[in-house]
Amino acid sequence: MQEKHLYEYAVLRIMPKVEREEFINIGVVVYCHAKKFLRIKYNLENNRLKSFCQHLDLDTVANNLRSFELICAGGKQAGPIGALTIRERFRWLTATRSTVLQTSKAHPGFCDDVEMAMGRLFEELVG
Repeated sequence: MQEKHLYEYAVLRIMPKVEREEFINIGVVVYCHAKKFLRIKYNLENNRLKSFCQHLDLDTVANNLRSFELICAGGKQAGPIGALTIRERFRWLTATRSTVLQTSKAHPGFCDDVEMAMGRLFEELVG
């Protein structure tokens, strides 16, 4: 029997008008210390997002998501944040912020395979 691993995840959300607190789930960020795993998975459905908010700058959203990917990978290409530990980078990504791209609070779980858990979370929470 495989060992269960503790992981944490947060939902990536687009909140075009922060003051209205309306959002669309677009992805997940998953962190597992035991597996040294920190990744995001997302889907930008441009038509869906534009129907939600006509004035949403999709290029800016895509650039911000690429920054999240770089931060997950760590290293110099992610700037000063890339030098932080994997745990610190996850905490930075999931910190409360008032921007168009936000994350939910972090939630814990246990899994045998963190890649499969990420896929399941993506399907359940984003669709």
